[in-house]
Amino acid sequence: MANVDIYNLQKEKVAETEVADAVFNAEIKEHLVRDVVVWQLAKRRQGSAAVKNRAKVKGGGAKPWKQKGTGRARAGTSRSPIWRGGGAIFGPQPRDYGYRLPKQVRRQALISVLSQKFQEGKVFVLQDLALDSVKTQKVAELFTTFGVKSAILVAEDNRELTLSARNLNGALAVNQNGVNVYDLLKYDYLILSDESLKKIEGALQK
Repeated sequence: MANVDIYNLQKEKVAETEVADAVFNAEIKEHLVRDVVVWQLAKRRQGSAAVKNRAKVKGGGAKPWKQKGTGRARAGTSRSPIWRGGGAIFGPQPRDYGYRLPKQVRRQALISVLSQKFQEGKVFVLQDLALDSVKTQKVAELFTTFGVKSAILVAEDNRELTLSARNLNGALAVNQNGVNVYDLLKYDYLILSDESLKKIEGALQK
């Protein structure tokens, strides 16, 4: 178990807490982190690319010419893929790019990224991260106080915090259930409340 300082919004130390080595000081497994990032990006793909095949192209109901006697090749529809204006062969169709990834792989990858942040000194624990009003300037002042330009803010559901961070480049506010590998890698620092820290530890040590 390692000790970590707990700060207020003015970056004044107000207490200390212990963090579990199994979550914040574990072995970093880069291959699992990569697997989870690829999985997350695959799930986010829209998969809406589509073309019309011969069944979907309008027209072509009548046989272009009779079967025999013209000297030309047989043709049943003008919407054949080999004709101009015909349907596409093996073109893309709407699909889901997502796939299943074992829960333990996702868990170990998240622990690896949290451990890397902690070992690099890029984790700040705050006594309370809730805001009482929507004001982007408050989040900007928090970043200035802690000397960060890019951070993911983790706290209990707080509408004011979420809306305040939404309009600031380099900021993302989520609750502890929304913490994921891709966003932790995208943002340089992790700033979270003491309560969220305990809940993340509890979830990952089950």
